[in-house]
Amino acid sequence: MSRIDDLLRRHCPNGVEFQTLGDIGDLVRGNGIQKSDFTPEGVGCIHYGQIHTHYGTSATETKSFVSPELAARTRRALPGDLVIATTSEDDAAVGKAVAWLGAAPVAVSTDAFIFRHTLDPKYVSYFFQTADFRAQKQRHVTGTKVRRIGGSGLAQIRIPTPPLEVQHEIVRVLDLFESLEAELEAELEARRRQYAHYRALLMRLPDDVPRVPMGKIGEIFRGRRFTKQDYVPEGIGAIHYGELYTQYGVAASHVVTHVRAEMAAGLRFAQPGDVIIAEVGETVEDVGKATAWLGDTPVAIHDGCYGFRHSMNPKFVAYYMQTAEFQAEKNPHVARAKVKRLSLSGLMQVRIPVPSLPVQDGIVAVLDDFDELVNDLSIGLPAELLARRKQYEYYRDRLLTFEEAA
Repeated sequence: MSRIDDLLRRHCPNGVEFQTLGDIGDLVRGNGIQKSDFTPEGVGCIHYGQIHTHYGTSATETKSFVSPELAARTRRALPGDLVIATTSEDDAAVGKAVAWLGAAPVAVSTDAFIFRHTLDPKYVSYFFQTADFRAQKQRHVTGTKVRRIGGSGLAQIRIPTPPLEVQHEIVRVLDLFESLEAELEAELEARRRQYAHYRALLMRLPDDVPRVPMGKIGEIFRGRRFTKQDYVPEGIGAIHYGELYTQYGVAASHVVTHVRAEMAAGLRFAQPGDVIIAEVGETVEDVGKATAWLGDTPVAIHDGCYGFRHSMNPKFVAYYMQTAEFQAEKNPHVARAKVKRLSLSGLMQVRIPVPSLPVQDGIVAVLDDFDELVNDLSIGLPAELLARRKQYEYYRDRLLTFEEAA
C-alpha cells in the first residue's frame, strides 16, 4: 500500500475531497422488466434480484436477456455505470451494487438505480461494500417487510473522490484480494460437488428399503406467523423460514432469533428431533430446504415453515431432503407462482427411504464428516476462506478511508 500512500502524498497533500453521489453523477431508476420478460437471447438485462444473488463487484456479461423491442422501452446502464439494488428483505443487502463493464448498454429493472458518473466504476462499487457506506445508507432506509432506499437518499451519500490514478491503484489492490478469495471459493465449491456426489451415493439405498410417504411416517404441521417487529434480544427461540436459507445448515441446536415471550400461546413449536422445512422460496429448487432441530428446548417456527415430527434420525431426513431423488418427488407439489410454495398435502405424499435406524445413523456419521469439511467455519478451507474474507474487508475499508480535505 506504500504506492497508494505515495500517490496520496503527491496528489492530495491536504486530504481527499468528499462529494455526494448526487453532486458527482446522475441517479436514474430502472423500469419495465419482470422475470417473465426474460428471453433465451436478445439484449442483456440486469434484474435487481440478481444483484443480490448473482453479481459481484463488477460484471461484463448478464445472466438474463430481454427482447430488443422491450429493451428499447427501458432505461439502460451504459458501460461504466453502477447498477444499484434499492430493495431487499434486510438492511444489509439494500444498496448492493454492481459495476457494469460490458461492451454494450444493458436494460435495468425497476427497484434498481443506474448511477452514471466519471469515477472508476469498480472504485465506486468497492465503496458501496464499505462500513462507511453502510453507516450512511442506514439513515435513508425505509419500509417494513420490504426495506428500500430511494434516489434522494442515495444522492446524499458522501464518497471520497481522490484522483483517478489513486482510484485505479486501489482497484488494482482490491482486485488482487478478490482473485485470491475466488480461488479459495472455487476449490471449496469443487469439494462441495464431491460431497454432493458421495451424499447421492450413500442415499442410493437398495430397492428393498421401503419408500414411505412422509405423511405416514410422522406428523407434518405448519408454524404460526410472527414478524420482524416481534423480534427481541431475549425471549422465545424462533426460526423464520428465510433463515433456513441464510442461517442454518443440515442441523441446528441454537437459534439466531427470539420473539416476545408473551406470544407463546399463539405460536407453534418444533420439538427437539423435529425437522423444520421451508414451505416457500424464490425457486422450485429452494422450497423444501430442511434443518433438523437438535436444541434442548422447543423452538417456535414461522408460518412459512412446516415441522415434521417422526421417529427417524432427524439428520438422515435433512440430508435426504438435499438429494436429487427428494427434489424429483417434491417438485410436482410446488406451486409455480411468483413465490414458490410447497403444499402441505403435497409434502405428505413425498416418499422418503426408511432404512433401519443403525443404517440411518451410519449414513449420518459419514455425511457429518463431509459436511464438516465443506461447511465448518472453524476448520480447513471454510476457515481459511473466512479468514481471507475478514482480511479483505479490513484492507478494503482501510484503503477507502481517507483524511478529508479541509
